[in-house]
Amino acid sequence: MKFQNKPKKRFGQNFLQDENILSKIVKEINPQPDDAIIEIGPGYGALTQKLLSATENLTAIEIDYELAKELKVKFPGLQLINEDFLEIDLSKLNTDGKKLRVVGNIPYNITSPILFKLIKNNKLIEDAVFMVQLEVAKRMTANKGIKDYGILAIVLRYFTKTELCFKISPNVFYPKPKVFSALVHIHFKEINQTREEQRLFIDIVKAAFGNRRKTLKNSFSNSIFNEIDFSNSGVDISRRAENLNVDDFILLTNFVLESSSGFTRKQS
Repeated sequence: MKFQNKPKKRFGQNFLQDENILSKIVKEINPQPDDAIIEIGPGYGALTQKLLSATENLTAIEIDYELAKELKVKFPGLQLINEDFLEIDLSKLNTDGKKLRVVGNIPYNITSPILFKLIKNNKLIEDAVFMVQLEVAKRMTANKGIKDYGILAIVLRYFTKTELCFKISPNVFYPKPKVFSALVHIHFKEINQTREEQRLFIDIVKAAFGNRRKTLKNSFSNSIFNEIDFSNSGVDISRRAENLNVDDFILLTNFVLESSSGFTRKQS
């Protein structure tokens, strides 16, 4: 079946067409018959077809109505949801209690919102295998002390073990993007902290990087934590956020939780 629907810029559609790369992605996913797999943005269904040959428990989520209609014809038995992934309640896809495996070629403009949605629902997710922009993949996996190290790397390191699997040339896509892509594999950890503690950790990381070139003391003074004195937190607040590791941010989180100031998280 040849698709009539042309890629749409507003959905950030760049469709993978290279069989070798598709095979490498499937090998990294390693789908099993009893896996509960969610595919974001199946596009023309190149990866979908390979996944369906390995598991029947595949749900594809496609925001493009015209593409979704054509996919339904091509794959009559496919569980297909024609909605925006960011608007979907993931708990409703977790009906048998099995953790979800999420895969897809992620539009560059909504990579971070998708990642933070998975992080918010981390207890429902086993892992995620995504194709993302190479520069984003570098930010996701960056180590302390380098330019790419920031909010994304720290939050992902807290909730997951994330690895950059391999780089992907623009030449294997239609239409051809202007940048290189990369495949990342995100393995979610078992997190014991409450949902509120997890949100607080993310808030502290975001506040610390609110003024990246300034010290932690200055950054926190311009944030929702401006009434807390962090001088006895166990972390040197004359340092910059980029010089802290995940354990430092956990220390700061615990300090706020134990603070006698009675800090209440302000809802954003």
